[in-house]
Amino acid sequence: MTDGLFSEFNPVSAKQWKQKIQYDLQGADYNRALIWHSNEDIAVKPFYNTEDFNTWPETSNTKATAWKICQTIYVADVKKSNINATEALNNGADSIKFIIPSEDISIEKLTENIDCEKHQLIFSMQCLSEAFILKTLECIPEAHIEIDIINRLAQSGNWYNNLNADFNTFKNISAESETITVDTSLYQNAGANMVQQLAYALAHANEYLNALENQKIDFTNFKITFHVAMGSNYFFEIAKLRALNTLWDTLAQEYGINSACHISASPTKRNKTIYDAHSNMLRSTTECMSAILGGAQSICNQAYDSIFRKTNAFSETMARNQLLILKHESYFDKVNNPANGAYYIESLTNQLAEKALTLFKDIEQQGGFLKQLKTGTIQRKIKESAQKEITQFENNDITLIGSNKHSDLEERMKNQLELFPFVKTNPRKTLIEPIIEKRLAETHEQKRLQNEH
Repeated sequence: MTDGLFSEFNPVSAKQWKQKIQYDLQGADYNRALIWHSNEDIAVKPFYNTEDFNTWPETSNTKATAWKICQTIYVADVKKSNINATEALNNGADSIKFIIPSEDISIEKLTENIDCEKHQLIFSMQCLSEAFILKTLECIPEAHIEIDIINRLAQSGNWYNNLNADFNTFKNISAESETITVDTSLYQNAGANMVQQLAYALAHANEYLNALENQKIDFTNFKITFHVAMGSNYFFEIAKLRALNTLWDTLAQEYGINSACHISASPTKRNKTIYDAHSNMLRSTTECMSAILGGAQSICNQAYDSIFRKTNAFSETMARNQLLILKHESYFDKVNNPANGAYYIESLTNQLAEKALTLFKDIEQQGGFLKQLKTGTIQRKIKESAQKEITQFENNDITLIGSNKHSDLEERMKNQLELFPFVKTNPRKTLIEPIIEKRLAETHEQKRLQNEH
């Protein structure tokens, strides 16, 4: 046994495996029967082995044992938000992400009785105020500040103020906090495929790095956070995060940045439904699993009814409990890199990274991410990808249980909607065409609501 457990067996080549499979197919075409093509134009084979690699992939340096359960709290009422944060931390959350809508929020009252050194506190700013952010850092030096002016432009179509003013504020805040935040969830929720998501994440980050480099900022201690939305294509999503780590390492080397990226992941909104809403818990559970195995450092789950119901204690508890079960009962914090060495995932990681790098280089050659947003190229590409997914959903090539398959036609939702769950039409003047998030089942659900009696 000194030569290894399988030393007595002869190795089997890929050619031998394929010949055996073709024999068992009894005349059916191998390529048609067993190879499928993803929306990223990746041909997925029925098996993978060492012959799929010219050089063996490097070992991932992520640590799945260290992922944090993050509770997201929108701060509409400071006192209530403080109570909610305290309860979440007492009931298993490791960190709190406060969504700050305005500079009228009292950070001192918001964080009262919270151990800011023990728990990671994240302040995601929906307002752009340098004075307020610097005051927050003065109050809580360990705080992680998130501000993403390009995401604001892409989502709303407008800057907070204007390009120069926003970038000047961004540079000052980033120089003080030594952090950059890139929110890529918009691209996934709007229907971009994984290659687009990765390439846009890199190009988005590069706009910030270019701006800071021109100011001769020292990147030695700089850290970057990517917010990523996780879809339901389980193994592809694992590979997507691994590819993002690889791509960031490549870009970071160009700027002399030594730190790995921090990935904060959350389930996508794109495949969530208002009918048979409890199925959303199944979807978000597998999406969180992909995030953990892919190397995300923090996971912010979403409540199963968040798209149509106001925040409520039951749904938020259920969302947090999903992560607690994954961590403490399913042992998703016991192995650092469980996906390392899996032929299929390693192959997907390489292909996604290579395709995304090619697209990133094309974006840069065409003038960069902001220029392509201004010309509408990014928006058009995402729309094309989104429409392809919608067609697949309508043709039942993409299945959402309870929606386009196994739906309960007796279910009534018209009187259950506390929030408007569809794309809102609000004509206004914008600098660029905004990127619009839209769920796959929206049109289907609107028809069902109209037919309810």
